[in-house]
Amino acid sequence: MKPEKIGFIGLGLIGGSIAKTIHRIHPEIEMIAYDTDAEALDLAVAEQVIAKGFRELTEDFAACRYIFLCAPVQKNSEFLMKLSAFAGDHCIITDVGSVKNSIHQEISRTGISPYFIGGHPMAGSEKSGYRHATSYLLENAYYMLTPSPDIRPELTQELKAFISSLGAITMVLSYRRHDFITAAISHLPHILASSLVNLVKDLDDETETMKSVAAGGFKDITRIASSSPVMWQQICLTNQEQLIKLIDLFIHSLEHTKQQISSGSSQELFDFFQEAKDYRDSISISTSGSLPKIFEIYCDMADETGGIAALATILSQENISIKNIGIIHNREFQDGVLHIEFYDEQARKTAVRLLRGCQYTVYER
Repeated sequence: MKPEKIGFIGLGLIGGSIAKTIHRIHPEIEMIAYDTDAEALDLAVAEQVIAKGFRELTEDFAACRYIFLCAPVQKNSEFLMKLSAFAGDHCIITDVGSVKNSIHQEISRTGISPYFIGGHPMAGSEKSGYRHATSYLLENAYYMLTPSPDIRPELTQELKAFISSLGAITMVLSYRRHDFITAAISHLPHILASSLVNLVKDLDDETETMKSVAAGGFKDITRIASSSPVMWQQICLTNQEQLIKLIDLFIHSLEHTKQQISSGSSQELFDFFQEAKDYRDSISISTSGSLPKIFEIYCDMADETGGIAALATILSQENISIKNIGIIHNREFQDGVLHIEFYDEQARKTAVRLLRGCQYTVYER
């Protein structure tokens, strides 16, 4: 069932990108949005993405089939109580937060529970705000759904089908399993990256020699430490249980590796690095390099037959060799749908010029 009307609470990067994607794929659906940012609302109306913007929640939202809660995590409790007036068989409430435990605990204390499906689009950027939203952010990105235990299965299937129609890859999980997975593959790496950066900062000398030579592997592995401190503060505070569990596991793993280095066990150390290499190489797309510099770009692309072939043809006509190309499914902190690697910097620069000349949206790292 395709909804006739959809509402957004918050129209920043994620909310705006979902709205733009819906507008691109289902232009007949009417959308409205609430936000405190009047400029964002005015821009969305001017672009005809939404029909109307609101600075306060009104009865207009009662007519929505889906309401996407895209407000900051710390504001969710306030909005959930207000949204409870609209929830029902006619209206499903969903959110886009990267931690699900806190909001599921909160909705259990409201009347929303039978009509709530948690959501987490694993796409995003280090940028923020509606002006950075894109209608291709969800393209081939994983989109996790964590339905309330009280919701009817057919409602979950309905929302899953709709999200899939937007080009995303949907997965249905319990909210506890979701939080453990994201803590391992997203939250813990950010903590480790920030810890490593702070360690090097503390160990650096007065002339900042370490900072001067920090490049290659160090910059690749710590890039995500440049993300929003406020966002990661909130994630740590809302996913404490899973993060503490994983930090303990990591400390245990690090102590084991320390013992292997201390004992000089050459075979165990080889196996340690070989197993890590094999697993890392089995991941289809490299989103952060190792020591050698990576000559890469990212670009938006619709999921259409022949899309990648057309792009590759443009490059091949200029004798540009592609080292690696593939779709990024987990883009929580990446711009672009397609990741392309080249063998040298000149090839990368030429590719950027050619693709932008052919109206592709290209992002440089």
